[in-house]
Amino acid sequence: MPETVTRLHHVEHVMGTVFSFDIRDTPTPAIHRALAEAVRHLHRIDAVFSTYRPDSHISRLDRGDIRLADCPPEVHEALSLCARAAHHSDGWFSITPAGTLDPSGLVKGWATERASQLLYDAGAHQTCVNGGGDLQLRGRATLDSPWRIGIAHPLRPKELLAVITVDTDLAIATSGVAERGAHIYDPHQGAPATTFASLTVVGPRLTMTDAYATAAFARGEDARGWLTSLDGYEALAVRPDGQTWQTPGFTRYEGIPAGI
Repeated sequence: MPETVTRLHHVEHVMGTVFSFDIRDTPTPAIHRALAEAVRHLHRIDAVFSTYRPDSHISRLDRGDIRLADCPPEVHEALSLCARAAHHSDGWFSITPAGTLDPSGLVKGWATERASQLLYDAGAHQTCVNGGGDLQLRGRATLDSPWRIGIAHPLRPKELLAVITVDTDLAIATSGVAERGAHIYDPHQGAPATTFASLTVVGPRLTMTDAYATAAFARGEDARGWLTSLDGYEALAVRPDGQTWQTPGFTRYEGIPAGI
């Protein structure tokens, strides 16, 4: 007899995108409370870090209206993580990629990972939290089935580039031009990065996985070698002409279409 899946699903529009929560554990009162807390957390992060809101702390800090000491603890934590990502990426991750303060390349993944952790701490151990296409996965889809995550092809609408099979905790982050156009900047040239149409990175936790996807996209031609050197991370990339490459260990995630 097939396993019956108990499922709690929630969609939230926040941070200029759509977040979804797919919880496969029995939805206890504690899990419901954690989900509500996770949603509040996302709205708070949006209020603090949105570069589109002139009253956000990050916008006021960029204008010089306030000092870092005037900001809430989340700003200190996020900027410290950004400094770590910048160091590990040889400066290709930047909080000022286009000349203004913008830690968005890390903040969304960080916020998503934290939302996932809130659920986990409440007893939800089989979950997928999707923050605008960047995912933090926990456990399995069911006791008998892994998560199967489709990666959209950036050049062929409605087609999948790959299907990643996940049977353990994993983060997946994709940087690309399909949804928002050329919005990732080469921090050294101050111009949009154009080497890739999309670049997907998988890793253990979404904060750094998301930041490394941004850094690799900005890095361009030598991104493959850099990503290969990172312990615990793998990647799949598509160039604007449709050519693809992947790091050597990416094949462990199965479901990769023939020809890549």
